[in-house]
Amino acid sequence: MKKFFIISLLSFLFTSCIPTKDLTYFQGNPGKEAKIRELAFKPYRLQVHDIIDIRIKASNEKLVTLFAVANAEGNTVITKEKLYFDSYSVDENGMIRIPYLGEINVLGYTTKEVRLKIEDKLSTLFKDMNDIFVQVKLAGIKFTVLGEVAKPGTNTLFQNKVNVIEAIASSGDIQMTGNRKNVVVIRNNANGIKKYTLDLTGFDFINNEGFYIQPNDIVYIKPLKQKSWGTGDTGAKTFTTIVTALSVVTTTILLFKTL
Repeated sequence: MKKFFIISLLSFLFTSCIPTKDLTYFQGNPGKEAKIRELAFKPYRLQVHDIIDIRIKASNEKLVTLFAVANAEGNTVITKEKLYFDSYSVDENGMIRIPYLGEINVLGYTTKEVRLKIEDKLSTLFKDMNDIFVQVKLAGIKFTVLGEVAKPGTNTLFQNKVNVIEAIASSGDIQMTGNRKNVVVIRNNANGIKKYTLDLTGFDFINNEGFYIQPNDIVYIKPLKQKSWGTGDTGAKTFTTIVTALSVVTTTILLFKTL
């Protein structure tokens, strides 16, 4: 019975803790076939509720004073609030409204195509467009990370592209109880809701369509089964939990015997 108890205890101890292979990113050799999909390099097409930053400049700033709201640069500190109020949000009809230019349809267009549209409208106001400079960018990429990360919540990164590793890193990395083999990216766009599952312990996820995060994506890190057991994520923690439980049981038995 003692041997059986010891073997059972050791078996439970080793199955309860999380093995290193479940915690290590980028295992194995990527090989020559591990190439990021061409789709990942295709320009992003604007969706409803995206926020875009539009700046119209000229060597003679008096020429573009009509667009001073879009060009407000008095405060060099960029905040989410400033971008929200100073930038342009794509409405439910896929339109943005720019002073003196009116409404422009941007739904499904790239930022470059939107820039060309704005330049075309500006050409009706200015004779010489050579002195006019138009810049159109996404006002940051906003996404939400939930589940087994150190800092779950909504983040905004001011980059042209954000991959899933950068998104997770901005949330403090995956905790020990997070499932790195089953990371879910949920995307809602004009084509409907899509779900991508990525295994971050290898290299194949680089070829997944969910590798690059798009605005308003949700990244969900599922918990490992060890978390629901509540025994601890390392062998030492599991051993401590078991010893504590056995101490409680032993104390309870001794108390009943003395009654």
